[in-house]
Amino acid sequence: MYRKLNQKGFTLVEIMIVVAIIGLLAAIAIPNLLRARINANEGAVKTDLRAFSSANESFRAAQNPPEYAEDLDALIDADPSYLDSSWTEDQKHGFTVTYTGGGEDTPNSYSAFAEPFDDNSAVNTYCVDQSGVVVGSVEGEDPPTGDADGCADGTPIA
Repeated sequence: MYRKLNQKGFTLVEIMIVVAIIGLLAAIAIPNLLRARINANEGAVKTDLRAFSSANESFRAAQNPPEYAEDLDALIDADPSYLDSSWTEDQKHGFTVTYTGGGEDTPNSYSAFAEPFDDNSAVNTYCVDQSGVVVGSVEGEDPPTGDADGCADGTPIA
């Protein structure tokens, strides 16, 4: 019987050990990466809501008589525009943003309400109104609501 003395390669046991180690690392890393994504989405939408509030205040200051925008298109289509066109998309950073208020019916109030698109995109909901204060839920509890008169409930976000 002929036998090679210098065989090269990996044994089945060695390959199984490597696969087990990779699986263990993935089991540890994936939940952390998902949580990091949720934190990034929530941080981005809070920043966007603050920018939205500033844009709507600028819009109001340019009107005679002063009034908030009736809808998102008034802020986007203005010349120069107050917001970019990403506000017209169905989702913004994993959130669905709903704007209510402004115009003739409620010229002195509005709300922009951001609700998570699904459980994998975010945990909390957020709202900003004519006060300029972003309010939100804490760990998904006590969520704010938003309508033409502004935001109700929620915890102010620092």
